[in-house]
Amino acid sequence: MKKKSCKTLMQKWKNKIGGKLSALDKKELVLTNIPYALAAFYADRAFFLYRNSPGEDMGNKLLYAMEHADRIFTGILLSFDLRDLLVGVTVAVILKLLVWQKQSDAKKLRKGIEYGSARWGTAEDIKPYMSDDPWMNIPLTATEALAMESRPKQPKYARNKNIVVIGGSGSGKTRFFVKPSVMQMNCSMVITDPKGSARRSSLKRTGTSQLNHCLL
Repeated sequence: MKKKSCKTLMQKWKNKIGGKLSALDKKELVLTNIPYALAAFYADRAFFLYRNSPGEDMGNKLLYAMEHADRIFTGILLSFDLRDLLVGVTVAVILKLLVWQKQSDAKKLRKGIEYGSARWGTAEDIKPYMSDDPWMNIPLTATEALAMESRPKQPKYARNKNIVVIGGSGSGKTRFFVKPSVMQMNCSMVITDPKGSARRSSLKRTGTSQLNHCLL
């Protein structure tokens, strides 16, 4: 049973990793790693030249290798000696780490949107935040609304239902926000109405039987 579960787990990981690798742009992957492959190749040949330089001390070997450095770039054969290969791989890894550190420390620039990325929303942008039942929404504009559901099917679209409307006297706070919300009659409401205008207009529109349900 354990072997079967382990095999299933390994297969899942294999599929997951394989899916990510297949999504990569292979051409870009090859092109970005060519410089590191060349660095490893020439480092391998350079250390091979150094090891086979005449002389017993390091100074003489290094001097001879520097004088005949052209041999590094004229040949096309790779040394498969373990020491040469190790030096080549080490140089490539160090170079890769230096480039990675340079890129990670670079400033994150958003070219072309230096003055902001805000834009006007579309019907598709607000759609996930609205209920399919138009009577179960808090109307915000003629075309935009906010669903009354506190736990929508997709939690990322849940929003706080507290709304503040700021405006001067006569700007339409009651007429264009409070009244449309009252007319929805989708929940019990407690309304502070010092002037009584919302109550009077609701009486005319909804009748006394529904008024008792939606206005206190």
